Amino acid sequence: MAEPLLRVENLVRRFDGIVATDSVSLEVGRGELHAIIGPNGAGKTTLISQLTGQLLPHSGSIQLAGKDITRVPAWRRSALGLARSFQITSLLSDFTALDNVALAAQAHDGHSFHFWGNARKVAHLRKAAQSALDRVGLGHRGDFVVSQLSHGEQRELELAVALATKPQLLLLDEPMAGLGVAESARMVELLQKLRREVSIVLVEHDMSAVFALADRITVLVRGRVIASGQPSEIRQNEEVRRAYLGAPAR
Repeated sequence: MAEPLLRVENLVRRFDGIVATDSVSLEVGRGELHAIIGPNGAGKTTLISQLTGQLLPHSGSIQLAGKDITRVPAWRRSALGLARSFQITSLLSDFTALDNVALAAQAHDGHSFHFWGNARKVAHLRKAAQSALDRVGLGHRGDFVVSQLSHGEQRELELAVALATKPQLLLLDEPMAGLGVAESARMVELLQKLRREVSIVLVEHDMSAVFALADRITVLVRGRVIASGQPSEIRQNEEVRRAYLGAPAR
């Protein structure tokens, strides 16, 4: 059996006595889109923050491509191929779309963020940024200031920023948040395309998107994994329906 790209074993994180992730274990294969679902407060974002290194676990381990990264700092994990988007957009609103992506490409190259001008002037950074924008369908919007873009376009731009860091694994924290019906449909279509290029861990409340996209789903409730499997298995799982889905099996 091929070694998983990501292996998480018995991850525990506490906040003032509250166990936010309670012995969480999961695996993500290469080329897989693995969704993590659960009610508010289930520990999903805490788990993602531990994967990226923004939070360190109290116990347990994280391996990326066979390398133990449990105590590796966040910047180093990015260099190893982890990229994250956030629930709330984290873009530089006064810069253009192309500038935002070029800065991400510059950071991945190991340059300091103090050299703002370099990202605008260095040809290979601009080329990498344009390529990432093209991949998410924003190639024609590169010269627009972020504040001029729609909310849906900003979410797509966040994906371009992540892609500019050349990730092995994309960690997406509610990319559908705040999107309308048409924008959500475009995001699903975009993720369908990107999943052929990069492995993805998707945290999402939009169940129609989750079941349309996921190869496997892990369900968290109160910090614990209560089920993990293919979408058809999760739909039929009685405990999952009681705890989260709240609908009869179909």
